Amino acid sequence: MERTQPGSSVVLADGEVVLVRPLRPSDTAAVLALHQGLDEHDRYLRFFGAPGRLDQLSARIAGEPGPRHGAVGAFRQNRLVGVAHFEVSADPTEAEVALAVDGRAQAHGVGTVLLEHLVSLARAQGIRRFTGEVLAGNSKMVRVFADLGLPYRMTPDGPERQFVLVLEPGEDYWSALAERERVADVASLRAVLRPASVAVIGASRRAGSVGHAVLRNLLDGGFAGPLFAVNPHATEISGVPCAASVLELPQCPELAVVCVPAGAVPETVEECGKRGVRAVVVISAGLTGSELGPRVVAAARTYGMRLVGPNCVGVANPGAALNATFVPGTVPAGPVGVVTQSGGFGIALLESLRRLGIGVSSLVSTGDKYDVSGNDLLLWWQRDTATEIAVLYLESFGNPRKFGRLARSLARTKPVVAIRTGGTEVAQRAAASHTSAAATPAVTRDALYEQAGVIAVDTVSELVETVAALSWQPLPAGNRVAVVSNAGGAGVLAADACARHGLTLPDVRDETEAALRALLPGQASLRNPIDTTAGVDAETFGACLDAVLADPGVDAVLAATVPTALGDPTVAVPRRARGSGKPVLAVRLGQLGHVEPLPDEQGPATASYADPADAAAALGNVTRYARWRAAPDDPAPEPATVDASRAEALVRRCLARGRRWLAPLEVAELLRCFGVPTVETRYAVDEDEAVAVLGTLQPPVVLKADVEGVVHKSAQGGVVLDVTDEATVREVVREWRRKFGAAWHGAVLQPMAARGRELLVGISSDAVFGSLVVFGLGGTDTDLVADRAARLAPLTGTDADRLLDGLRSSAMLFGDLDRTAVREVLLRVSRLAELLPEVAELDLNPLVVTGSGCLALDARIRIEPRTPADPFLRRLRT
Repeated sequence: MERTQPGSSVVLADGEVVLVRPLRPSDTAAVLALHQGLDEHDRYLRFFGAPGRLDQLSARIAGEPGPRHGAVGAFRQNRLVGVAHFEVSADPTEAEVALAVDGRAQAHGVGTVLLEHLVSLARAQGIRRFTGEVLAGNSKMVRVFADLGLPYRMTPDGPERQFVLVLEPGEDYWSALAERERVADVASLRAVLRPASVAVIGASRRAGSVGHAVLRNLLDGGFAGPLFAVNPHATEISGVPCAASVLELPQCPELAVVCVPAGAVPETVEECGKRGVRAVVVISAGLTGSELGPRVVAAARTYGMRLVGPNCVGVANPGAALNATFVPGTVPAGPVGVVTQSGGFGIALLESLRRLGIGVSSLVSTGDKYDVSGNDLLLWWQRDTATEIAVLYLESFGNPRKFGRLARSLARTKPVVAIRTGGTEVAQRAAASHTSAAATPAVTRDALYEQAGVIAVDTVSELVETVAALSWQPLPAGNRVAVVSNAGGAGVLAADACARHGLTLPDVRDETEAALRALLPGQASLRNPIDTTAGVDAETFGACLDAVLADPGVDAVLAATVPTALGDPTVAVPRRARGSGKPVLAVRLGQLGHVEPLPDEQGPATASYADPADAAAALGNVTRYARWRAAPDDPAPEPATVDASRAEALVRRCLARGRRWLAPLEVAELLRCFGVPTVETRYAVDEDEAVAVLGTLQPPVVLKADVEGVVHKSAQGGVVLDVTDEATVREVVREWRRKFGAAWHGAVLQPMAARGRELLVGISSDAVFGSLVVFGLGGTDTDLVADRAARLAPLTGTDADRLLDGLRSSAMLFGDLDRTAVREVLLRVSRLAELLPEVAELDLNPLVVTGSGCLALDARIRIEPRTPADPFLRRLRT
């Protein structure tokens, strides 16, 4: 959606929505009215006594933004309720800050929100400290500073306290910010998922209409609060009192479900705002792509309402007896939270879960996603005790970096399962470097999911199969699986499927083998996969499961069975699955459903699959999630000896000159700023300079052509190795000048480096997703083998390790090579990507690693002018 007004809509601690935006001279009267409206106590705390000329102060606060001044205001329905501003001091990195909030808006978080946005604005201007004074008795302001999460100092004595607020956000700040956002978001979403009252606008007596279906679902679901219908042509529908408009209802509903034609939606939403409705669900379609959509967003923002949709199937919360959807049938209560952009996916998923007897804790169909998104539900589910598993269907990411942080936080305690979709908001672009060519939208999306601990699946069937395993079985401690079967072929199929999904089949311990030998006939196979033969009854099969589950070298069991004349061994599985403490999944060849519950007397004990491949896929998904969850959630490290200011200055100079691809010496300097080990690099603009440079280097040397538009120099004949004499240097440079003409800029000379394994490390930056760090085989293997892995910056130490282990060749790659040195390069390149968003592409290829370190032999960097956004700043999607 296009932004309908300047600034950002932000949810306060009580769920109310305000607009936060920079102040302008046209706001002077509003700033003056705010200060004049402060009561005597607040005025004393703000001005330490007499305020002086409020008109002059207001004009200064609302002055034009510039390098020495910044101000933001919070507006509630177009009325200014708070301001925060700074004035830069003699030190350009320091500014004095002040804050004023209307007494009627205090204790709702207005001051904290204003400071968050002012901090973001100041940091973008290079300010690193806020200073000021606060009265010792101003406990509210002191608490705001203490709770903000930024480092601060305050003088301990005297009636007037001096403070310094350090604008260096770290994990404490991001965590405090995320918790404030969670509290506010949950408060605002209560009107969506736990409303006290509901009105269906566009309700109809016609059975085939959406408005009728929504009203019937609310009635059939047993919604206990006041329920109203809005239809100008009826006084009552299905026993529900009806009014001509929401303005004429006897009381204001907390939630309005809008089912009117598209053209009537903007006016309807505006009427809801005037009436005081807290949230609207717009089921109507046909708004996006026309002027209707921005009008709806503007109305919702003006009146501080949360907005779901449009073009959605509605929302449901069975625990609150809320079914404000037009999905067929009931929405059963259960542990699965669902957010989906596709209404059809939501309906299909509900049908599949219903057949398994698995219900949902909440369902939100976001549709065209004007406001409420997957990020909101991730916040809702964090403390929602009814939600144990989160399911996502997302076709786009409005704020992927925030999504990654929220999903990672939720996945630490609750599994998050997402369907991979083919499209994102990022278009695949033609790439000039190997790194960027590897960074397709699918690679970026998968990196986002993997780092956040999201279980990504490709089909609805795989999703349901994974949810079934998560619902009824514990997480495994590792990936060691024992396959136990009474049908040898089923066991072989299961073993093959396990191998495809990253699961290992270890041999059982000697003690376990002895126990199995005592139970089974001589022709049984005791090596994993274990074939009990078809001649065992259910009791013997169960005893075999007991023996295998007792093996400390086994983390999970797949029990694959077929019924025989001796009985059905499957009946022995539920008791073991219920009480073993290790996951036990069943495979029943021939069952009708691809996945079904396998019950005991207490209910579903585990999941039973028709195909061993499906069971192995589900177990593989669960195992990878368990491994991610068990890994430490370490913060991104900050490498030593990083000269960020020099690097930023270099990039600014190049951008000011209109440069996009950095020159070779600029590339070398930028990499040195971040401590990336590079080969010694010299430059010459003609053959005489090249000969002179040769005399300063230890031969043999390599010559590389610097040619406009030629990025892959080897393919164009722009690299000559093992040069030792002046004659060869002159000959090579003359040939390049003849061959490349005006596009030739000069020659790079470097000493030949020791041979080693050639790797690729790079960055591909995207305006939506941020920077992707790519690692893979380099040199001639880059395109030939295409063995690469990727993670989004900033990398944690765990992320770097997973990159190193993420290649197909990783198991045999390093051997005697210096893995630690490559890991350090990954972390340093990640830090470069984090601090320099202007770096659109970076390619270290080859990065040569030996047993004693690594060295970048060739590098290229492309930059673009960018104004970095603050991805974690609190603001609603508009």
